[in-house]
Amino acid sequence: MERIEHRACFGGWQDVYRHESKVLGCTMKFAVYLPPQAANGKLPVLYWLSGLTCSEQNFITKAGAQRYAAEHGVVIVAPDTSPRGEQVMDDDGYDLGQGAGFYLNATEQPWATHYRMFDYVADELPALVEAHFPVGDARAISGHSMGGHGALVVALRNPGRYRSVSAFSPIVAPSKVPWGEKAFGAYLGEDRQAWKQWDASELVRSATEKLPLLVDQGGDDEFLDTQLRPQLLQAAAVAAGHPLQLRMRPGYDHSYYFIASFIGEHIAHHAAALHGEAKVHAGVAHEPHDGCGRH
Repeated sequence: MERIEHRACFGGWQDVYRHESKVLGCTMKFAVYLPPQAANGKLPVLYWLSGLTCSEQNFITKAGAQRYAAEHGVVIVAPDTSPRGEQVMDDDGYDLGQGAGFYLNATEQPWATHYRMFDYVADELPALVEAHFPVGDARAISGHSMGGHGALVVALRNPGRYRSVSAFSPIVAPSKVPWGEKAFGAYLGEDRQAWKQWDASELVRSATEKLPLLVDQGGDDEFLDTQLRPQLLQAAAVAAGHPLQLRMRPGYDHSYYFIASFIGEHIAHHAAALHGEAKVHAGVAHEPHDGCGRH
């Protein structure tokens, strides 16, 4: 493992590392923010998963999260969004291939050789982080868009592993929207039953752990009605009695301006669970009065 970036930030360090991933069969990069408290012992860790076309750079340069991580004493780890390299299969479109791993384990060739982002995020990366950085086993996970989908799915499929989960503008029902249908068809094949294990709106129906879900969604998001459709997750949560707080934010779009506006609230939410300061709670989902889940 090689450190390739090292910058002082809010009293701590924003670093980027490069390593060889056995799971993905390629060289990967991930970012680590170590707040000043890391000099004195182990801290809890928040994993951030970014969206389509992103790398480890987008979140650390645009979200402004380091300020809040330093305030709350939380390490932030932000991996890349897919396997990378000349030997890794790619596609001409932005929504499939490199930059679009969808945080699942592909079963169809030629994708299955490298595209195992679920195993990377859930197992290989945390093992690496916990072996080499001052973090304990208190974990949280969050993400945006495709990464919001990833955060919800990784948490729902790993009961007991995370103390909290949140998402910005997540693709909550990828098996029912164009982005997900394209990616799932390529990575997983045409059996739509197999897609359900990677779809948060399906996973909440049988979740054994009622981990509260926190979702922020911009009301003016250009992808709201075609790709995101948060009402599908809300309906599934209502039916399952799964705790969900869906906050519609009028005027906000899909960009990092939206994330930067509310990332402080999300980090505070995770810090409360990670440090045991208070019980993190998201109320049981209720049918929205206006069809959009606005609170």
